[in-house]
Amino acid sequence: MKGEFIVQDGYVVKEETHLTVLKTCLFFAGDGFKVYDCKGQLVFRVDSYGPNTCDKDEVVLMDPRGHCLLTLCPKKPSLHQRWEGFKGERMNGDKPIFSVKKSSIIERSQTSITVEVYDNSSVEYHIEGCFSQRRCKVFNTVKKKSMVEIHRKVDPTTGVMLGKEVFSLCVKRGFDMVFAMGLVLVLDQINGENYFDSVTTKVVVHPIVEDYRVNQLSLSNPWSLKSIRGRIPYCTFIRDLVNFICIKDRI
Repeated sequence: MKGEFIVQDGYVVKEETHLTVLKTCLFFAGDGFKVYDCKGQLVFRVDSYGPNTCDKDEVVLMDPRGHCLLTLCPKKPSLHQRWEGFKGERMNGDKPIFSVKKSSIIERSQTSITVEVYDNSSVEYHIEGCFSQRRCKVFNTVKKKSMVEIHRKVDPTTGVMLGKEVFSLCVKRGFDMVFAMGLVLVLDQINGENYFDSVTTKVVVHPIVEDYRVNQLSLSNPWSLKSIRGRIPYCTFIRDLVNFICIKDRI
């Protein structure tokens, strides 16, 4: 398929491909990933070496043997949290091949990301969805077609939805898997999920709140739980209240 942006020619898929992404470290934002194909073979890896990893100025996507495929670096300063992608290992003087930034500096509950490609002005991408809930799509805005989809993974044997540290990455025909995974890494950095409380140095457990659980909860007044959550998405009290009700409902 012509017209799609390519980082590494050898990773362009000839048919729709489903990958499983595993976050290997849950305590620090942006740390450690392994990506497997449908046969369980390792395709990509992002290594983590502890809490200081998130302070580094770059994230490196590697193949199973440790060969650098893509380097991602934050653009500083940037109100839109712009990240730039470099082919292979970044060297001094190298120019980025694409950049990713938030479309708005205000909105945080939903993902709205603009992807700018530097060597192919005929193609544009936009990311919509909610990465924190592992629901995102990468659209080719010229073709108005979804090329990459991120969604929660379900255990095929039990039908149980797995935790957010394991999710599916669907790459459509003609798209580069390296580019797709690079976008995932940027989303993880921008989203800034962190399961570690740096103030108390204690592990903070964030219970998973399933959407269908929230939808089942309703109160007989205009300030329903769903409407409150939508109006105050970052109120810690409301978040903890929702999580408590959902956990109590499961017991």
